Amino acid sequence: MDGSNFSKKPLGSDTQLKANFIMLIVTMFWGSSYLFMKMGLGSFQEFNLVALRFGIAFILAGALFYKRLINMNFKTFFYGFILGSLLFLLMSAVTFGLKFTSVSNAGFLFSLSVVFVPMLLAIFFKVKPEKRVIFGVGIAIIGIALLTLNNKLSINSGDYLIILGAIVYALQIIFTDKFTKNVDSITLGILQLGVAGAWGLLFSFLFEEPHLPSTSEAWVSIMALSVLCSAIGFIGQAVAQKHTTPTHTGLIFSLEPVFAAFFAFMFINEVLPVKGYVGAILILVGVLIAQFKFKKPFFGKKFNQSVDGSKV
Repeated sequence: MDGSNFSKKPLGSDTQLKANFIMLIVTMFWGSSYLFMKMGLGSFQEFNLVALRFGIAFILAGALFYKRLINMNFKTFFYGFILGSLLFLLMSAVTFGLKFTSVSNAGFLFSLSVVFVPMLLAIFFKVKPEKRVIFGVGIAIIGIALLTLNNKLSINSGDYLIILGAIVYALQIIFTDKFTKNVDSITLGILQLGVAGAWGLLFSFLFEEPHLPSTSEAWVSIMALSVLCSAIGFIGQAVAQKHTTPTHTGLIFSLEPVFAAFFAFMFINEVLPVKGYVGAILILVGVLIAQFKFKKPFFGKKFNQSVDGSKV
């Protein structure tokens, strides 16, 4: 979501501090989602997992904000359908990808969505990317190579799917920026959860045998994904971003892949090779460079920086 849409009025320090804390919790939840998806794939097929995650999240969020849903207009529904369809595509790609790659890889590769946004804007909207973005992309590409290439200099199908998911997510970020200018953002966010869940349920009935959780581990993974990572995550982001700055938003969201790697290490003892950690660091550096704008007219002067928020 572009930083230009944020309020220009001064922010109270206490209010902004609380908002930044909420954003940090949301980022932590999103970082844990890769681990919970990996857990869920032990009990569910891919579309079934997507259907349960977003279906339950929609029911919970919809019950909380039912008045907004009742009063929505056709434009909101249409926009929600488009965003929900993109959400289904990107989460399907990530869920299938996690079958063939690690949690840490998924977290760092998906963070590339921040880099893909200016690239897609340049392709489809003729918005020329800045030099910092091009430089950040170059560093990120080197990081991808170190993180994913094996001894045969090939990337596995799971990593490709995660990168595809990041590209679709970048599209969703762009469309969300366009759509939220004319409709209620919370209603739009809730509606996209329902659309993604509906697509997941349809595809699950067509290609799988959908079922509800039958073990405690399956229930933990589904409820964590639905409540923490989806319902609270999306609503918490919408509320917090009204009371903090784009700079803080972008910086906090950059921690998502770090949380993903941390949870993978803590709970499933996932460790990357040395070159993998070097690659992960380079991807994170590339993402940060693509987000930050440094202005330094000449040596010794102070510089200003700004970041565009990158989450939807």
